[in-house]
Amino acid sequence: MKKIDQILKVAKDLFWKFGINRVTIEEICRKSKVSKMTYYKYFNNKKDIVRHIYLDFCDLSMKKYKMIMASDIPFKEKVKKSLDLKREQTVNMSREFYNDLLRNNDPEIIEMVNKTKKENLELILNDYLKAQQDGDIRKDINPEFILYFLNHMFEMANDERLAHLYQNPNQLIMELTNFFFYGILPR
Repeated sequence: MKKIDQILKVAKDLFWKFGINRVTIEEICRKSKVSKMTYYKYFNNKKDIVRHIYLDFCDLSMKKYKMIMASDIPFKEKVKKSLDLKREQTVNMSREFYNDLLRNNDPEIIEMVNKTKKENLELILNDYLKAQQDGDIRKDINPEFILYFLNHMFEMANDERLAHLYQNPNQLIMELTNFFFYGILPR
């Protein structure tokens, strides 16, 4: 295994277990069995490796989403497969990492998360606008509401009062996702 892959795997495992804030570069190096000099050969700081791991996760998820949307299956099947993908994503990203990422005060991290979210939501909105034009989504729904609701779902997923209604964050995310998808399909 290449040293960079080793560092990334260890960092991801540690971030998934403890979150971003509780993990140090020293710990990543020690568990990766690399020197700090080797670490800094690949990453400028901890924020850099967080960015790399997060963007890799998002890129892989969006590639899977695009494959679903490009497939030659009915839109309702695409919705089902998208729900399955969302379920997979919620299981594959730890609550600790996700919470630390969203509550991060670093302007670069905030900008990265917001930019990625905006790009992904725009792509999804375009897919849903096309589906609406094709008659797969109700015509009486304002497309901007779809985007607003998708954005608001992220906020709702972080609402602690709402989170307490569920046994774990995955259940809440799936409830929001199911509500969104099945609320926009034709009656």
